[in-house]
Amino acid sequence: MLVINGIHKRFNAGTVNEKIALSNLSLTLEEGDFVTLIGGNGAGKSTLLNCVAGVYPIDQGSIIIDDIDVTKLPEHKRSAVIGRVFQDPMMGTAANMGIEENLALAYRRGQFRSLNWGISNKEREVYKQFLSQLDLGLENRLNAKVGLLSGGQRQALTLLMATLKKPKLLLLDEHTAALDPKTAEKVLQLSDKFIKESNLTTLMVTHNMRNAIEHGNRLIMMHEGRVILDINGEEKQHLTVENLLKRFGQASGEEFADDRALLA
Repeated sequence: MLVINGIHKRFNAGTVNEKIALSNLSLTLEEGDFVTLIGGNGAGKSTLLNCVAGVYPIDQGSIIIDDIDVTKLPEHKRSAVIGRVFQDPMMGTAANMGIEENLALAYRRGQFRSLNWGISNKEREVYKQFLSQLDLGLENRLNAKVGLLSGGQRQALTLLMATLKKPKLLLLDEHTAALDPKTAEKVLQLSDKFIKESNLTTLMVTHNMRNAIEHGNRLIMMHEGRVILDINGEEKQHLTVENLLKRFGQASGEEFADDRALLA
């Protein structure tokens, strides 16, 4: 479903700040895979997501989504098949627009744009049904400006918007890292719900080892721009943080040194 073939990404080539972020990386996700992606600071996790989404062009290799080669497609064209939730709750929504207006933008994505912008009562009822799934009372606040919502409410709304049209690929880029623990757990529960109900192929970057183990059917660890661990099935079900750290050391020859992941 997602096929990444030997991609390479270098920043600041030919300068003293040259950095190889991705090194001949290959990865395949089958339809319905929910993959958690973890690694230390600078491992290349977010760079990988940005390359898949089209934010960064790759230096070599190819990226295929649902049998379509998107390697040379710009970000706005890939967005037709990709849903994405960012770490910052302020991204992914229009702060000065109401909740229903934001939902209308997501719901109508890819449709023919006419001069008739108005939201019908029938459409409004659909939005209320979607919002009721969040269990946050937002279905009763359709006209509230999104910028006035809490970080957790906004992130839950962004998640809903990203999954409304059942994208071919869902990218979650540390989407709970900026939230308090209780709110983060709520957003993760919603993520599991939407992914399972729509059988969404998902790649979730996280800094939390426990979350990486507990969510999804497959865990991938990156180090220095490469995939060094790929764990799934029964092996993942019995995985512990201690065992994951040991496996990392064996695969990389180094100790894991990301305090955020170890202390989360």
